[in-house]
Amino acid sequence: MKAVFRCCLTLGLILSLGACALLQGRDPLNISVIGIEPLPGQDLELRMAVKLRVLNPNETPIEFNGVALNLEVNGQPLAAGVSDQHGSIGRYGERVLVVPVSITAFSFLRQAVGLSRMRDLDGLPYTVRGKLAGGPFGTLRFSDEGRLNLPKPRPAGW
Repeated sequence: MKAVFRCCLTLGLILSLGACALLQGRDPLNISVIGIEPLPGQDLELRMAVKLRVLNPNETPIEFNGVALNLEVNGQPLAAGVSDQHGSIGRYGERVLVVPVSITAFSFLRQAVGLSRMRDLDGLPYTVRGKLAGGPFGTLRFSDEGRLNLPKPRPAGW
């Protein structure tokens, strides 16, 4: 009886160690902001659709059932949004997600005051932080940073 118990215990330990080897670390998602488009707003609220390109550099697909993100410009919160999109990003695949975000009047005023103190508006730093919810691995958090390069005004002329 003891020999059977030891054999089962040894077999269980070997199988659990093998299962741990299968749970390899996942590389972080690569998120890029690829577009921002205006949406209809209400009263003192501005709305935008933020387009994100999500790259999955992993061996396994990622299942998700919700997206949330926060957008900061010049170190100050500007917009936040959520979407109940669901789907999958294949192994070594990519997908474009569109998340509607809201900009409150107070966030807009805070940005306007901060920007009024700057000499040059070109190259403003932005940060996008968010998460993809769901799937067998739970919530996957992401972030992206960059600079907003505003187009230069064209000289007036014929």
